[in-house]
Amino acid sequence: MPVNLAAPDPSALHPVAGLELGTARAGIRKPGRRDLLVVHMAEGARAAGVFTRNRFCAAPVIVCREHLVASAGAIRALVVNTGCANAGTGAQGLASARQTCVDLAGLLGCEPSAILPFSTGVILEHLPLERLVAGLPAALDDLAANNWAQAAEAIMTTDTIPKVASRQATIGSAQVSVTGIAKGAGMIRPNMATMLGFVATDAAIAPKLLQRWVQEAADESFNRITVDGDTSTNDSFVLVATGAGALRVADEASPEAGELRALITAVARDLATAIVRDGEGATKFITVRIEGARSETEAAAVAYAIAHSPLVKTAFFASDPNLGRILAAIGYAGVDDLEVDGIDLYLDDVHVATAGGRHPDYREEDGQRVMKQAEITVRALLGRGSAATTVWTCDLSHDYVSINADYRS
Repeated sequence: MPVNLAAPDPSALHPVAGLELGTARAGIRKPGRRDLLVVHMAEGARAAGVFTRNRFCAAPVIVCREHLVASAGAIRALVVNTGCANAGTGAQGLASARQTCVDLAGLLGCEPSAILPFSTGVILEHLPLERLVAGLPAALDDLAANNWAQAAEAIMTTDTIPKVASRQATIGSAQVSVTGIAKGAGMIRPNMATMLGFVATDAAIAPKLLQRWVQEAADESFNRITVDGDTSTNDSFVLVATGAGALRVADEASPEAGELRALITAVARDLATAIVRDGEGATKFITVRIEGARSETEAAAVAYAIAHSPLVKTAFFASDPNLGRILAAIGYAGVDDLEVDGIDLYLDDVHVATAGGRHPDYREEDGQRVMKQAEITVRALLGRGSAATTVWTCDLSHDYVSINADYRS
């Protein structure tokens, strides 16, 4: 079960003017489940994206990059399938991704370069193109502005719950909606973006600003989560600005720019933390906060050393306050001149370590009390500067092994 994460309430999700979503049951891997999504945008919409740095990136990632350049971000539709990642599939995989765009473009009356394809699922297997293409008309027939919850369901793999986030605010004199979906539960250590994430707003945003904001939103959300330390071949995060609303943001100097950027980042962060809460086999949601670093990069290195450690993560699963494991992770994080005497370590409100050793007032039962909670904060003060960062992770349980051992069954 996800950690303090409920299924989305469709009535609480704000439609985004200029955008519709439709799903279909194409039978790409398993019969009878939603596994195909089309997101259609009105003419004038703009999109920007960030993608995995995995050198074995999937065919749709390659095509998305090409099409964003060729179209200058003037995108009319996204097409997403689950069940097959179309990664490690060579020339045939590229041809399948491109043909998907050709066929959908023909149905929509636009150029293939105005389509962005996405896939998720099993790697090293070819996309069942005929089934995907056959499902496109049904997805188009299903297009509706309020289909966000169904869209989130259609892109799930090992997720146990659809992931949707939606916020609305008055910025200047305009009401602005920002809504997004994401998928991911395992193979999560994004390095540029998330497994799959799509966020849309009805505001109009200048293309150069849109590209900068999608990267910044990723850096403050999806690039700060980890479930198991594995970076996917298919990581993609796309930000769409339909321009169908009243707000126009031309550059950072616009008085509304800061508020809109914050709204977009908040939705991205909601989606990113939902991925961790639904991490494969997760029973604990863990916030790792590093303060007093010399740089944000240094803070992130220490945070991820803690968050990636199997020994730390299994201790959290067992509710075992074996907190020396956290100190060990800090010590091997790659900060070669780290002075351990200057470090303070907290577990929620419990001061665990100081001056290079156990805090004199620390008691095992206090650590045990915190470790039994479903949500825990690890806070380390390095005493080296003013930089800080936060990473979100989860524990490592028996179920994680079982889920991944049976993934292709």
